[in-house]
Amino acid sequence: MTQSLDRLVERQIQKALAQGKLRGIEGEGKPLPDRSGEVYTDIATSVAFRIMAEAGALPEEFKIKKLLETAQQSYAEATDDDAKRVVMALIADLQQRYNIAVEARRRFMAP
Repeated sequence: MTQSLDRLVERQIQKALAQGKLRGIEGEGKPLPDRSGEVYTDIATSVAFRIMAEAGALPEEFKIKKLLETAQQSYAEATDDDAKRVVMALIADLQQRYNIAVEARRRFMAP
């Protein structure tokens, strides 16, 4: 079944290429974006997140994750012990908020 579907898809792609329907589309000639992080999520969730991101509507957990990455970078660059202590507290708070947001999404998406 999978092989016949693969062949059908490949034929449709070749047909569209021959008709020139795949010329001038966004991203033509560029490498595909790195989506290796999506390996651990199901396809529907990955697609939903991608659509929301392209529309500029990121889920709360993504916003928190960006803040967390910035805070971790700040910690790595901090030289003062007091500054490291402040950033460490921020990282702990953001990590907790991130985990809560992820768990909330999982519960919402669960059947």
